Amino acid sequence: MAAITPPGAWTYGMVLPVHTLTVTLADPWEHTATVEDLVAVARKAEATGHHFVGVTDHIAIPDNDYAAHMSTIWYDTVATLSYLAACTSTVNLASAVWIAPYRHPLQTAKSFATLDHLSGGRAILGVGAGHVEAEFDALGVDFAARGRLLDETLEAVRGAFAGTYVSHSGEAFSYADVGVGPAPVRELPIWVGGSGRAAWRRTGRLGDGYVPMGNPVSQYGEIIDTIHAAAAAAGREEARFDVGFMPPWCYLPADTAPEGLPPVMACGVEPLADSIRAGRAAGANSFHLKFRARTVEEYLEQFDIFAESVVPLVNEH
Repeated sequence: MAAITPPGAWTYGMVLPVHTLTVTLADPWEHTATVEDLVAVARKAEATGHHFVGVTDHIAIPDNDYAAHMSTIWYDTVATLSYLAACTSTVNLASAVWIAPYRHPLQTAKSFATLDHLSGGRAILGVGAGHVEAEFDALGVDFAARGRLLDETLEAVRGAFAGTYVSHSGEAFSYADVGVGPAPVRELPIWVGGSGRAAWRRTGRLGDGYVPMGNPVSQYGEIIDTIHAAAAAAGREEARFDVGFMPPWCYLPADTAPEGLPPVMACGVEPLADSIRAGRAAGANSFHLKFRARTVEEYLEQFDIFAESVVPLVNEH
């Protein structure tokens, strides 16, 4: 399969700022940020050893109480990753996550295979089942069927490049003797997001990695056991996984966060290093970083601090 973290190693990356202004994710500086700022962050991540940068996914945000904290600004996932592919050269480009039930599996296969082709083998298909019911309604997709649709989509995407022409017969999708080139440069890594057991089992059955949703470190024994049990039941006993862990929101320039920032749970180098070490001890190997800042310059500064100060602390243990 296609896990990308080497055995015994750990990697890190991040979901990019700027591309969404949802209240729970965006810092104030992002509301006036430019496309050039977004590119600068992606390039800085690449220069400081980030293994991946990620872009999230929503199509149409409803005007209701459930989505009240969500901005309508969500850049298109594949368009954004493709643009960033041309602005970078080595960092992996991940959807974190792509709501696959919104789309036909051949569209998903085509989009991410093309991204992989254009980027020289750097695409990661991170997927999720979705959670905004009114968005499903707007798109004419059955919200209650989203888990089944995701499972079938992953099976279909796995088979989409088995030959020049492929067929699929499933509960929701059927097609015969169609081709969806270009094929990806490498076997397309598939990461599965979600906070519960359904996502962990799906990772084991059909995925190469797990996208964390803020699960506590105390839960990782259960998460990893569930992934490997599902993999064994699916005949994938030898599969390796990029097991994601999300350290807390952090601020590295000082040991105390300044006023005017959204909540910060880890200030300074040592607390962040401690969180990553705890995640590694629990079995995670892929770390999804989250920085807070007042300006884009302060945001970029933290990448250097992380690479120069946090990474050595983690590696020495």
